[in-house]
Amino acid sequence: HTVGPKMGEGDEDTKLTSAIRSVLKLASDKGLTSISVPAISAGIYGFPKDRCAKILVNETRKFLLESPDSSLNLVEFCLFDKESFEFFCNALI
Repeated sequence: HTVGPKMGEGDEDTKLTSAIRSVLKLASDKGLTSISVPAISAGIYGFPKDRCAKILVNETRKFLLESPDSSLNLVEFCLFDKESFEFFCNALI
């Protein structure tokens, strides 16, 4: 579980980056092989879905590339609407 930033708090991109990094590191430290991650803060906290997708995908990719010994081998993004799905698909390209 993680808490993401609320829009309007300031420095939201950095806070979201920190949140996903913490999630990935904790999962790896616990020896997990897979996790499911929602579009953190893109719901009621009002974080723009396109920015959320870019940050989560880029930071996940970066973590996996920089941590070849990590136990994680599957990170699934659990998305609840078509718009989020499309933003995440575009971020993966």
